[in-house]
Amino acid sequence: MSEFSLELQATAEFHFPESMDSFRKNIPVEWVSEAVNQTGRAAVRKRRFPAEQAVWLVLGIGLMRNRSISDVCDKLELAFPDSKGDLPPLATSSIVKARQRIGYEPLRYLFHTTASKWEAEGESDLVCGFKLLSVDGTQFKTPETEDNQQLGYATGKATFPSALAVTLMSTRTHLISDAAFGPITNSEISYAQQLVGSAPDNSLTLFDRGFMSAELFESWRGAGENTHWLTPIKRKFRYEIIEEFSAHDKLVKMPVSPDAQRKYPHLGDSWQARLVLIPEPKGEIKGFITSLECPMTYPLKDIIGVYWERWEIEQGYGELKQGQLNNQAVLRSQKIEGVYQELWGILISYNLVRLEMKRMAETHGVEPLRISFINALRLIQDEFLWCSGRTPGTVPKKLQNLRDNGKRLILPKKRKRKPFPRQVLYKAPRYPYKKRTARS
Repeated sequence: MSEFSLELQATAEFHFPESMDSFRKNIPVEWVSEAVNQTGRAAVRKRRFPAEQAVWLVLGIGLMRNRSISDVCDKLELAFPDSKGDLPPLATSSIVKARQRIGYEPLRYLFHTTASKWEAEGESDLVCGFKLLSVDGTQFKTPETEDNQQLGYATGKATFPSALAVTLMSTRTHLISDAAFGPITNSEISYAQQLVGSAPDNSLTLFDRGFMSAELFESWRGAGENTHWLTPIKRKFRYEIIEEFSAHDKLVKMPVSPDAQRKYPHLGDSWQARLVLIPEPKGEIKGFITSLECPMTYPLKDIIGVYWERWEIEQGYGELKQGQLNNQAVLRSQKIEGVYQELWGILISYNLVRLEMKRMAETHGVEPLRISFINALRLIQDEFLWCSGRTPGTVPKKLQNLRDNGKRLILPKKRKRKPFPRQVLYKAPRYPYKKRTARS
């Protein structure tokens, strides 16, 4: 039987009603209702556009960046009929007020519900027996309004106020487990501290060297069972050797700054970690410190090679901003509460795409990062529009067909990243310089 015949048969089987019941819903209606009720945003009186529908609107906005809010509401048919049974279009002011009524708490609640459920599906590819995660920050510009100005500016020359987001992301699936964001005037470390306890047991989290903090790393390790971390060392790294395993592998003790001692007296005057130096460093990174202290259980070569997967979070941010947000630099919302609401909706929609990419990869026996994000996003956007918004919990059902026919979305294998920056060779100019001859 030809491949076309097989796809035709699969499509025919897909349309049987009994097969539709077997598909699991990604975002059940019950989750949305629970998010609204638990945060006290449920409507007291009957509305054409209740709080539950407003939540679906925010998710649609996060998924369809190139459409206006009114257009998203109309395309998804989110508004209920009026008293006469008609479906007149909602005024833009009514849609805006509905968003303002729910705030951002239901979206935050829904994000954590979906993230915990979707992450519980398991991780097939572990590193040293650990689930590999990464933490990093990114900026989101907001409209220049009086309210948004309270978020602050990235630099003195910045023209738009910005929100700073720090997320915890799986390096193998790009699913975001948790996030914290707020004014850009706050430090990335302060937002990372809000993620303490979010890493699952038996996990290894990769940090950039800008997150160097004794309190953060000690809290991260103590928040769960085997919740380890790894980060590059800074240029002026001070330490005292406790035990030397090899020339490039040591157990060291580091001083705690007086300021940190005043804020966190439980730290004492020093803390310890394992120092791993790169034998032949060819870039800015000379080595790492990590909570994986046992050299027998966690060999030197495995630790050196694992850090370079931290760049996957940068790739994830790039796909979110360039693909999902359509390269539009500024968010929609005019107020801070709307900015937070919009960001939670964007992250939920992003995770939905990643979840389907992960399932698609499992169907075809490839790694999740081998699936094209932009093509999967476009197909999911189409699926979102094809389904009626008055039954929004059924939106992801047709995605099974997308997963079954997703071979065209598989990308070639990525080349392994070198553990040091590329060196660009000198290229001779096309036309050599003409030497001046001395005048007689």
